[in-house]
Amino acid sequence: MDLKDIQNLIKFVAKSGASEVKLETEDVKITIKTGSDDKTETQTFVQQIPMGTPMAQAPVAQVAQPVVEAETVAPVASEEDNSKYITIKSPIIGTLYRKPSPDKPVFVEVGQSIKEGDVLCIIEAMKLFNEIESEVSGKIVKVLVDDSSPVEFDQPLFLVDPS
Repeated sequence: MDLKDIQNLIKFVAKSGASEVKLETEDVKITIKTGSDDKTETQTFVQQIPMGTPMAQAPVAQVAQPVVEAETVAPVASEEDNSKYITIKSPIIGTLYRKPSPDKPVFVEVGQSIKEGDVLCIIEAMKLFNEIESEVSGKIVKVLVDDSSPVEFDQPLFLVDPS
């Protein structure tokens, strides 16, 4: 797991409202705690687990990220501006990929016209790669998620101008 994945996870947990999340893989153990006493800090603990040693204690790095209250105001204003657009939402939980493979271009870009049935992205769920096809025709106005980021069910992915 690289630094970008950890940063995306921190942002995701901060937006979700969860108070504590623990993630453990073969080589990394991550604990993210939000909602401290002053309500302005997210604490993340990342622990590297040495290979071949079962859960040995290693130095713990602490990364603090402030939660900015202005973020909660900005999405409300943008929702009003985007009311004329159609929102394409995730039909499943998984990891979103905007490209068919790392060396290929993205499926769709901002400003590109799409029609019903066009592949917009791929969502990996339980080692299965699911092509997400457009159910509307129009023009991509905004991409709301980053490549290789986790998505939830019904999470907005793209904004499409149907006109």
